[in-house]
Amino acid sequence: MLASHYDRESLISDPLHGYVPFTAARGPGEATEASLIDHPWMQRLRRIHQLQSAWWVYPTAEHTRFQHVLGAMHMASRAVAHLYQSLVEACAPEVVPSRGYVESLVRLAALLHDVGHGPYGHFFDDQFLHQFQLTHEDLGMHIILHELGDLIRGVRANPHGQLADGETLDPHQIAWLIKRPSEPEPNVPRWLLLLRALFSGIYTVDNMDFVLRDSYMSGHGPRAFDLDRLLHYSFFTHQGLTLHARGLATLESFLEARGKLFQSLYFHRTVRAIDLTLKEVFKPTLDLLMPVSPLQDLPRYRRLTEWSLLADVERWPDDPDPRKQQLGAAWADILCRKVRWKMAHERNIRFEQGQSELTSIFTDPELVERAVRQQLPAALRGLEFRADVARHYHFPFSTAGARQNYYFEPATGQIRPLAAHAEVLRMPRSFSLCRLYARDHAHDADLAHALDRLLQVRGDDKTNM
Repeated sequence: MLASHYDRESLISDPLHGYVPFTAARGPGEATEASLIDHPWMQRLRRIHQLQSAWWVYPTAEHTRFQHVLGAMHMASRAVAHLYQSLVEACAPEVVPSRGYVESLVRLAALLHDVGHGPYGHFFDDQFLHQFQLTHEDLGMHIILHELGDLIRGVRANPHGQLADGETLDPHQIAWLIKRPSEPEPNVPRWLLLLRALFSGIYTVDNMDFVLRDSYMSGHGPRAFDLDRLLHYSFFTHQGLTLHARGLATLESFLEARGKLFQSLYFHRTVRAIDLTLKEVFKPTLDLLMPVSPLQDLPRYRRLTEWSLLADVERWPDDPDPRKQQLGAAWADILCRKVRWKMAHERNIRFEQGQSELTSIFTDPELVERAVRQQLPAALRGLEFRADVARHYHFPFSTAGARQNYYFEPATGQIRPLAAHAEVLRMPRSFSLCRLYARDHAHDADLAHALDRLLQVRGDDKTNM
């Protein structure tokens, strides 16, 4: 009976995707998508911003990781609906699981891909997790396997279909999908290898949602790129996720939109100034709040969010512990947007295809800072300033992720790596926003001249300047 379908489905209203359906339990003990959405590990993402510190600059960009992963889950269904038949054909004679299995697997991988994130997202990885040789992906894989595995194995359906008899979702496959690849791995089914492009390729269920969502929520525009056309011209071939030549212009628009968000939103000058200020207090704060590796105390890590962190540090100015008093005073300034660093000068350094970056200093802020200091007048070499290098790759040719994408040329019928297409090769490989920050603006001109002299000395073979 059709009416019974509604008993197993709920809807979320989303400003980008309209209604996002998900499966809900009809009786006690039944594992569904709602069981995972409502789990404490997932609800925790409501208290972690999607834009780690940019929400302090863009007042409307208050959206969270939770909203994003729901959107990514919906994107996963859209992708599988369009791609499943080509996946079956590309993998023949290997047998591909049912569409119900593939869609549920990709939906749950999209839903859970950020479950390991800590407060301030990637900043948390760089400033805290690296000391334990961990990333949020490593934590996410552990949580999927050891905290959510039983629930995942119990899920039998998604809003558009069910698993076939005898099929059971494998948490290891979900954990594998959310981890960025390094080198080809043996003993992985061909269909699963192809699906990984939806998570770590050039355009994914993750970045297609966050480009749309971050652009909309920050006020940059509601339609950053043509999602419908990009999906329409995508299909699987034996080589991998393939884009018809008619979709290349749309892919370029997507990459350009993503690059503009990095330049104007994620790498905004004040956002980076806030990050420089946060660096001074973040690790000593986390050493008090999370004194061990998250893997050693998962319950404590699950309670660690931006809400809990900010609530704790707001009380520290009145704490008897001198360390907490000092940190609490610094956090009080940050919470009032009293940013200690002021931008003195910036340059956008573009790296073209084929240029060597091995000896370029413009990938390392410490090297830039040292070199700029040498260009300053002798009387100013003790000046307190910081260099900041914000790097964005338009198209990461050298990574295993980029090697998952191909294009189809209808005139010849050939399928080639997307990285080899002439239009793509004409795009800049990457850019670095190189900025200098000081405590005040008294020596902006001196710092600007020093950086520009450095670029003149090193620019000929390293950048397009």
